[in-house]
Amino acid sequence: MICECFLIIALIAFSIASLRIITYKSISMGLIGTSSFTLALTLLLITVGTIYNIGFFKDIALALLLLGIVGTIAYAAVMRRA
Repeated sequence: MICECFLIIALIAFSIASLRIITYKSISMGLIGTSSFTLALTLLLITVGTIYNIGFFKDIALALLLLGIVGTIAYAAVMRRA
């Protein structure tokens, strides 16, 4: 239980750092930040779902991860045109 709490705290810190990276002005930093925030949120969902025995957390985490990849590609395409 202590390891899981430490993991949650580390993922929250990683999410805050990812949000900070997203706010930079370059396209590459925005893409890296978006991908890392999606990954942190997915891992946080899996950890909390395992601790509290939520029924369908794996499905939501998988959908979030796949949509994060699609969102990152879409963001790159829009920023490339701008």
